[in-house]
Amino acid sequence: MNRTIVIAPVRKTIVVQATPARAFDTFTARIDRWWPKTHRIGGVAIVATIVEPFVGGRWYNRRDDGTDVTVGHVRVWEPGKRFVVGWEISAEWQPEPHLALSSEVEVRFLPEGEAATRVELEHRDFERMGDKAGESMRTQVDGGWPSLLELFAKEAASAQSA
Repeated sequence: MNRTIVIAPVRKTIVVQATPARAFDTFTARIDRWWPKTHRIGGVAIVATIVEPFVGGRWYNRRDDGTDVTVGHVRVWEPGKRFVVGWEISAEWQPEPHLALSSEVEVRFLPEGEAATRVELEHRDFERMGDKAGESMRTQVDGGWPSLLELFAKEAASAQSA
């Protein structure tokens, strides 16, 4: 009997000083303003990070050499509420074209008072990558998402006051 070992999802929460609509817009349409250019797939420098605003749209990096590299594809798009994207990246930080081997990221935006939003991020399905690769990716993103969410929160707060 074959058994699949389920690898625990990474869950992170942050409260940002922005409405849910503004927080959603900052995370998606304004991702290039806060996503670090150092967080790239492969060795080519990033000039822009883009999320296309529709189901099937790409989350991708435009690179310095004029090429694009896909981070994932939008699976759910509910502006102001949540979105889900495939994380089509291997544990070696290379593009993973086999969707059956990709993990998934869901981001939810929940009102927290009048001008704040609780943002809940869940990165899951690491077992699709295989035991060793999945555990490696889980460890890496578990340590990476907190600093990324802090950068996002700063941008959301500045966008709210603008």
